[in-house]
Amino acid sequence: MIKKLSILLFLFAACAAFGAPADPAIPVFGANGKGGVSLSSPMQVIILLTLLTLLPAAIMSMTPFLRIVIVLHFLRQALGTQTTPSNQVTIGLAMFLAFLIMQPVVADIYHHGWEPVENGQVTWQQGFEDGSKPLKAFLLRFAREKDIKTCIEIAKSPPPRTPQDLDLKVLIPAYILSEMKAGFQIGAVLFLPFLIIDLVVASVTLSIGMIQLPPVMISAPFKILLFVLVDGWNLVVGSLMKSFY
Repeated sequence: MIKKLSILLFLFAACAAFGAPADPAIPVFGANGKGGVSLSSPMQVIILLTLLTLLPAAIMSMTPFLRIVIVLHFLRQALGTQTTPSNQVTIGLAMFLAFLIMQPVVADIYHHGWEPVENGQVTWQQGFEDGSKPLKAFLLRFAREKDIKTCIEIAKSPPPRTPQDLDLKVLIPAYILSEMKAGFQIGAVLFLPFLIIDLVVASVTLSIGMIQLPPVMISAPFKILLFVLVDGWNLVVGSLMKSFY
């Protein structure tokens, strides 16, 4: 799965490198013996270093990772467990759930974009265009029209005739804005039942004169017990996964 996602980012970097002027003293492209085109070793190293830099940002911003990690952070804050689960566990869970959702999309990108280029059937530009279509379709499903319009105005791009004509430079920030709003909405809803428990416990402790005792110390076990009894992890993760299908 990670290899296929790296191939997607490879297309972005390779397309950018293909459009840049190359030094004639350094061969960038060569024959691979099958009628296709292969990259020279220096160019492969440059692209690999570029991928290592862009891969974390792409995973966090162009996949469901963004919404999932925001919701899990809100859930941890609502439970009152500041460091449990840890950031590593939260990020790891969000990353693997994002991979699970993105697997069909990355498979389509691999088959329609990378394989024809690797076999020498199409050029890098055509391979990038064909490979970006499944990604555009995924981003369009969750990007709000209002956010897309805002990004078009910021980029000063002409309005597209169809949604499929939108550029990735417009779709990606619109998708990020939409996912952030969706994550905050879900997080606010998760906060409500735990907020009610905090208010009830605070009212009881104040009514019996326990002013110096922080209500959070008493409400935290009740919130954790309620979350465990209703099988909260299954409900939260299941609802998040269903929201992407």
